[in-house]
Amino acid sequence: MYAKQTVKVLDSEMEVLVFEPEGEGPHPGLIVCQHIPVAHAGLERDPWQIGVGERLAAAGYVVAMPWVFHWWPADADIAIKREGFRDDWAVADLAASFDLLQSHRAVDGERIGIIGHCWGGRVSWLGACHNPKLKALVTLYGGRIKISLADDATPPIELVDKMACSVLGLFGNDDQNPSPGGVDELDAALSRADVPHVFHRYDGAGHGFQDDSNPDRYREAQSKDAWRKIIRFLGETLN
Repeated sequence: MYAKQTVKVLDSEMEVLVFEPEGEGPHPGLIVCQHIPVAHAGLERDPWQIGVGERLAAAGYVVAMPWVFHWWPADADIAIKREGFRDDWAVADLAASFDLLQSHRAVDGERIGIIGHCWGGRVSWLGACHNPKLKALVTLYGGRIKISLADDATPPIELVDKMACSVLGLFGNDDQNPSPGGVDELDAALSRADVPHVFHRYDGAGHGFQDDSNPDRYREAQSKDAWRKIIRFLGETLN
């Protein structure tokens, strides 16, 4: 289960779903960045994304899942949201989500990380570059990390020298966004910046391989292994 909260970001109201584990805490916190299919519908209409929040809460984390597409009308076409997406707005959204977790009664404000799949894989990377208080980043097959979006900001791959956390990256070798070569570039950028990181790549898996709501993309064995690695990594960095 989760609770809905609303925070104001640059005079726009953003809904955040908050998932809590059992026990009083204090617990570590996680900002969970959504994948792109939810962008046209709303968080509560994406059972898979809700399932991610529930899984992480069951593992002992207080989860804040922000609706980063609050800048557009709910019924706006997904293409409009993709083309108009601004990194400066996303950074503000994530800062508000971090503040919400830090002030939460059940959260240890010194143990907060960020995770995202697909579109959220890029957004979570961006967030880790702008918030040195984050202790962990998990990015899953995030595309477009090498490019700037609508606000002509610096591409997230060029901001790695500002990262102050450990990174876990999980990718499918059949993916083209990012492609295996693109993953090599992300790996190299983190290495040049001396950012501690571990990447895992899965044969027989493409983009969205953890999305069990999409039978064409979902790869059960690879997804289960990735979840084991995620939970272990978060346990090592946030507990």
